[in-house]
Amino acid sequence: MNAKIDISDVILKTKRLILRPWRQSDLDDFFEYASVDGVGQMAGWRPHADKEDSQTVLDRFVQGKKTFALEYEGKVIGSLGIEEYNEERFPEFADLKCREIGYVLSKDHWGKGLMPEAVKEVIRYLFEDVDLDVIFCGHFLWNSQSQRVQEKCGFRHYAYGSYETLRGTVEEDEINILAKLDWVLMNQDK
Repeated sequence: MNAKIDISDVILKTKRLILRPWRQSDLDDFFEYASVDGVGQMAGWRPHADKEDSQTVLDRFVQGKKTFALEYEGKVIGSLGIEEYNEERFPEFADLKCREIGYVLSKDHWGKGLMPEAVKEVIRYLFEDVDLDVIFCGHFLWNSQSQRVQEKCGFRHYAYGSYETLRGTVEEDEINILAKLDWVLMNQDK
């Protein structure tokens, strides 16, 4: 089942990042990376055409209370959302507390290890503080960067399928999962 999430008072810190709730003052930073061709498509949405597009999504982030802004050196460079997983597609998890994560990062910061750093901290938060049993995370089959992030964070293959994007395309995808027990075992020597 989808566990309740409210990150409105949550601030997480890693070596290089602050993960925090979105603010209206983040609009310029958000538009700066969300308007770049190639960024949104990785997650299934079109680049933002103008600040009004970004404002609409920013309002959803603030009201939804489930998406972190990724702040690096005083600037927001990405987002990490704690979404509902598809309970109809995966009824075998009905007795467990679960969520799905999704993320986007500014193209200027690809390849620096920032997203695995952020994802690992959100995994820790979801297992230790929220007490989830399972976390889902998917990627389009052609998105090898997202696949690599998930591998680095301990996710393992669970299912293949297809996903209808906000752009109106249908993309083949892979759903990966990470169970709390597996995460504990992976981190017991750290």
